[in-house]
Amino acid sequence: MGIWAWPLVFVIFIISAIGFYATWRIMVFDRKRQEVNDSPIPQTMKDHPFVLNPIIWVYLTALVFVTILIAYYVASSPY
Repeated sequence: MGIWAWPLVFVIFIISAIGFYATWRIMVFDRKRQEVNDSPIPQTMKDHPFVLNPIIWVYLTALVFVTILIAYYVASSPY
């Protein structure tokens, strides 16, 4: 093992411990917050969970845009 192996292991251990502690604290905080502020899911969202998801709409919009862009460059190429 090189001269920097043990310091690297020590730094990785410290970073992992900090990450674990931060994640654990966030989970505890979120669990307490949900107990106090959790509201029921609206019926519209239960009926159509994918339609109202904005991330899916962003992916679909990007897919349409990239498809149009590729089609434009294929149509305008001289080959």
